[in-house]
Amino acid sequence: MVQSALSRPGQRERYDSKIGQIDWVFVALLIMLAGIGALIQYSVGGMSWEPWAYTQLRNFALFLAMALILAVVDLRFWLWMAYPAYAVSLILLVLVELIGDTRMGAQRWLEFGPVSFQPSEFMKLAIVLALARFYHERRPEDANWSWWLLVPALMIAVPSGLVMHQPDLGTAMLILLTGGGVMILAGLNWKAIAAAAAGAVASIPLAFFFVLHEYQRNRILTFLNPEGDPSGDGYHILQSKIAMGSGGLLGKGLGLGSQSQLNFLPEKHTDFIMAAVCEELGLVGGAMVLLLSGLIIIMALRMAALSHSHFGRLAASGAIATYACYVLINGAMVMGLFPVVGIPMPLVSYGGSVMLTVMAGFGLILGVKVHRYQELPKQSSMLANLME
Repeated sequence: MVQSALSRPGQRERYDSKIGQIDWVFVALLIMLAGIGALIQYSVGGMSWEPWAYTQLRNFALFLAMALILAVVDLRFWLWMAYPAYAVSLILLVLVELIGDTRMGAQRWLEFGPVSFQPSEFMKLAIVLALARFYHERRPEDANWSWWLLVPALMIAVPSGLVMHQPDLGTAMLILLTGGGVMILAGLNWKAIAAAAAGAVASIPLAFFFVLHEYQRNRILTFLNPEGDPSGDGYHILQSKIAMGSGGLLGKGLGLGSQSQLNFLPEKHTDFIMAAVCEELGLVGGAMVLLLSGLIIIMALRMAALSHSHFGRLAASGAIATYACYVLINGAMVMGLFPVVGIPMPLVSYGGSVMLTVMAGFGLILGVKVHRYQELPKQSSMLANLME
């Protein structure tokens, strides 16, 4: 009955039909994950809603409403605004280099009156949209192996270089990994993938000595030997391991984690919140966060695969690839399997900027599912079609 109703002329464009097509199980998983994050922030905040838990819940409610609104936005609008969004984000990154605000030794912020933001957050979604539109308008063989590949390579390299210069290694890595993931999903030849991987490995020594800043090199050396400076550069990861290991199977209980409650664990509400989860909720709590994250990734990929348009498939896949990179890097970081690069666990860690980017991506993914039957034009008449 649902399928036949949606096949009637004009029925799919009705907002009540679009709302009914939203994947509410997916939304429920997002709410559950954000709820665990708020619960741990309540605990590490001294069993108090302030200063973190209340703000996190408020932001999540606002951004969830935003995601649901984005879910009913016509895909033709996403397609039309892909290149402008990328261009604006790139201009903002250049402005950061010229007039950006410097905090804690990094020039990453722009200030306009009372508003302060990091343009690199916008680029995480803009690069996905721009690459999805680029491949949507190309032939399949162009994505496999052709001189056209120089265009997406430059689209990824330029913002990555600007973000790296701020310096922000974690965000630069996310842009590179997400952009590379979209290129692979678009049909990149395996020989090109192998060549790129070999080139990346060969460039590691040069990047280590001539590209990375001193503190970034120290983080890599600390990752290789955290016990070498236990009270200095190795402090973060050693305390994280202690917190995670001391939680055992079921954890010490909310408000009872010694490392987090006594402030031995640095950044306990942001980058290292997973260590606090494992300390107070144990292996079961940590596994629950990863299970929910895994289900979100699988369901999002399923929604991407259902799209009839190449743009929809790549845009949704790229958005969930960004989220997956967050989860993978943060999880490996707190366990000492990856250098500390300042990547939070989305929806669990405290912070509005990352949550805004991630939830906008989820809104795009839900929108791809809602408009999965929509065929999109391949040339520049999107705005005219949108206004019809």
